[in-house]
Amino acid sequence: MGTGKLIVIAAPSGSGKTTIVKRLISEISLNLGFSISATSRDKRENEVDGKDYHFLSVNEFKKKISLNEFVEWEEVYENNFYGTLKSEITSLNNSGKNLIFDIDVIGGLSIKKAFPENTLTIFIQPPSLKELESRLRNRGTESEEKIKMRISKASKEMTMSVLYDHSVENNNIEQTVAKIKSIINNFI
Repeated sequence: MGTGKLIVIAAPSGSGKTTIVKRLISEISLNLGFSISATSRDKRENEVDGKDYHFLSVNEFKKKISLNEFVEWEEVYENNFYGTLKSEITSLNNSGKNLIFDIDVIGGLSIKKAFPENTLTIFIQPPSLKELESRLRNRGTESEEKIKMRISKASKEMTMSVLYDHSVENNNIEQTVAKIKSIINNFI
């Protein structure tokens, strides 16, 4: 691995981690490269393959698992796999950038375990489960069944925040981004 640092931003779905990561990437002083995760879930409207995710079929994803091509992977929901390709880390790290991950909670802990000295983990805490549910509904991308699954999973994930280096509540996006930027600057 190169000399870049790994910054993991993890949170339950709907906590604002993708918005936070996009804002952090625009901060030139942080020298961040985005680690694009692979997934077998369906592409949402406006998502671009190779930019937002590497979209793979379930069979393609399973084949990459069998070939040991992932640093970490998880079946988040039935036949919805997410993971970080080893090639993604190698490519970005060799470019001299610090890598930022927009990743699920278990995946974030796996990255820290794989690269303990170079990894900073930050958990994004939603203000409450009720607010999280409201955000998921307002997003308009999930069925009622998926919203209920995500809320159930979120309540379990929130208990794992203590395993992260930092936990930041996302009540106000501007304040949250400023706080995380400060944490990252101290780490780098």
